[in-house]
Amino acid sequence: MTQTLTRRDRLQRATLSIKGREVPVVLRANKRARRMILKVDPVSREVVITSPTIKGFSQALAFAAKHEAWIARRLAAVPEPVPFAPGAHIPLRGVVHEIVHDATGSARTPVRIEMGDDAPPRLVVSGQAPHLSRRVTDWLKKEARRDLTDATMGHAAAFGMSPSKISLRDTASRWGSCSTSRVISFSWRLIFAPPFALNYVAAHEAAHLVEHNHGPRFWALVRTRIDDIEQAKNWLNANGSALHRYGAGPISN
Repeated sequence: MTQTLTRRDRLQRATLSIKGREVPVVLRANKRARRMILKVDPVSREVVITSPTIKGFSQALAFAAKHEAWIARRLAAVPEPVPFAPGAHIPLRGVVHEIVHDATGSARTPVRIEMGDDAPPRLVVSGQAPHLSRRVTDWLKKEARRDLTDATMGHAAAFGMSPSKISLRDTASRWGSCSTSRVISFSWRLIFAPPFALNYVAAHEAAHLVEHNHGPRFWALVRTRIDDIEQAKNWLNANGSALHRYGAGPISN
């Protein structure tokens, strides 16, 4: 295992050689952490080590070295990435679509959906090939924002509430969150999930506008909006981690 350390502040970056693969490492200082915490981020595919103090960085890589086999197993469990490229198949609202490049297409419609009789629906992307991945990403985030905003505002209105802001992120640990200032954040990757899963997450966070906890009153609110909570929770538990593979770059060897 080799190491290369860069910055000296509350966040540092390093590289580790694990089983012959150079793996990026992020070292974070968090005073709320009671001990050294090690994880593999399924979105960035980075090894993340959290230390209670900056001083702990000197032991962080040695700590990771003791868990090299665990890191290797976790990296092997990360699904193979599916970059946004011609020929790739990605889910949109739970339905698989094939990405197709149309170099002659109109720039006014960077991405359009075409339906086929005997083939999966297609996401047809216009413009130059080097910009295809960015165009797909931007379009998917726009679709996610529309779906999540519509669902959230509907649920919030039913509760007699309104969020102060709705934002999109690319988080690995949670699909949504609601702050005490009524800011609701979602993972844009929910656009890959079936509508019933996205709708559940929207209702869940909207209910936090009323009950900022997970007590009985909170779940009673969610159930007034979602008939089958377990269906959505089970789908996300079983399939959610795979949603981080789409649009990711290839894993280096």
